Amino acid sequence: MQRERMKEQLKATPEWDICIIGGGATGLGIAVDAASRGYSTVLFERYDFAKGTSSRSTKLVHGGVRYLQQGNIKLVLDALYERGIFMRNAPHLVRNLSFVIPNYEWWEYPFYGIGLKAYDWMAGSLGLGPSTFLSVEETMKAAPTLDPEGLRGGVMYHDGQFDDTRMAIHLAMTAADHGATVLNYFNVEEFLKSDNAVCGVRVTDTIDAETFEIKAKAVINATGVFTDSILRMDDAKAESIVTPSQGIHLVFDASFLPSDTAIMIPRTEDGRVLFAVPWHNRIIVGTTDTPMPEASVEPIALAEEIDFVMEHMRDYLTKEPTYEDIKTVFCGLRPLVKHNHKSTAALSREHLITISESGLISITGGKWTTYRKMAEDAVDVAIQKANLPSVKSKTNELHIHGYLTGVDFNSPLYYYGTDKEYIDQLIVEIIDLSEKICPELPYIKAEIIWAIHHEMCMTIEDLLARRTRMLFLDAKASIESAPLVAGIMAKEMGKNNEWIQQQVEEYIMMAKNYLPVSKQT
Repeated sequence: MQRERMKEQLKATPEWDICIIGGGATGLGIAVDAASRGYSTVLFERYDFAKGTSSRSTKLVHGGVRYLQQGNIKLVLDALYERGIFMRNAPHLVRNLSFVIPNYEWWEYPFYGIGLKAYDWMAGSLGLGPSTFLSVEETMKAAPTLDPEGLRGGVMYHDGQFDDTRMAIHLAMTAADHGATVLNYFNVEEFLKSDNAVCGVRVTDTIDAETFEIKAKAVINATGVFTDSILRMDDAKAESIVTPSQGIHLVFDASFLPSDTAIMIPRTEDGRVLFAVPWHNRIIVGTTDTPMPEASVEPIALAEEIDFVMEHMRDYLTKEPTYEDIKTVFCGLRPLVKHNHKSTAALSREHLITISESGLISITGGKWTTYRKMAEDAVDVAIQKANLPSVKSKTNELHIHGYLTGVDFNSPLYYYGTDKEYIDQLIVEIIDLSEKICPELPYIKAEIIWAIHHEMCMTIEDLLARRTRMLFLDAKASIESAPLVAGIMAKEMGKNNEWIQQQVEEYIMMAKNYLPVSKQT
């Protein structure tokens, strides 16, 4: 997957069947679905793939236990079905993860136990394992740092876990494998129209400052929390359909939960559940649900949100965290479908597809787990709207790029799947590429070279935040690594010292927002 080659395809195609705006989970999923059906497909992402919400999730592929509590059976059934397909088609990126719900009240044992048995039943043949009742001893063995005082036992159940941005990159590569043109750092400036109907877009390559007019039979707006801004580009009076809701996650050393089992706290003050999840030898704890007045490219965690998560950790864990223990604070915005509810925690995650008077198709809502179904539905609408030849979706059984079974999730570089052999070959050819980028994290220099030449990595932020997950695992270590990464990238990409300096300065300014307040001073 190479950017210059993609640009050549862009210039050589007079008209596309489907044009997608937005390179997050939904947009990339649409590109995979459309291209695998045989439609000529182009995707434009203003920043980098998964720069926004899609890189800032809780890293779970799940049915949604809280929706079961709310009685939204259809949403849970659909999500559990999609969870099974997700794991089947990307076994190198998704693993089976055990969760423990600790019980401190007498009624919790039967209440959550029965509910999770229903969760198992709804998963059917795509289930990941039966839920089980745990004694106090079994609960403490699964989660050794749980507060034992008043503990009555627990319930264990199973869901999926993945690396969200690695999945996004592999979706982009899957789309490219099927002939799609996917381009990051391409900004849609305006819509092209004929008789008031959208017939394409004018886009600018923000790296090379080139502008293109792209004709397309169907244009799909898949920009998540920025859906409304694209709608208003089409029609200044367009009604808002998205309510942004902010969720934060705190990342800690694995010593706070030295286990391969996650903890789920089923009740918090804002109505959400809270997770403590092992991930890449760290612990991710979150999330919050804070209504936000507008969308931001780089949302910043509020002090009260950090305090909220910290307080719940102290309530449930024997090892109480301090601000100095926080490795990273990352923050994302959910594109919730707008309803007349006061609390965003009550809004549905079901997706919505609309068609404007101009013919612009917009899709929003949903979550990572259901990205495939969202994509299928969006392409079905585009086929009908643009009168394209009808072809059935193939993504139900379509392997994602890198597909590999029997993966050891404790093995370095596992997340590349079949591409790992090419990175291993780089290490054989140039021994120095086996060196770590920084001592605190497992990523090696060969990954930088691979990302530049095969994953459209254009900036050091792309590398430190999304091609690797250094920013999301240890913000301070990623900042310290920025000059080294910039130097290697500059040499490989033919950039000068001015580029290095600018890249490092811009990255440090951005990455400081991922440090807790007390560490920024």
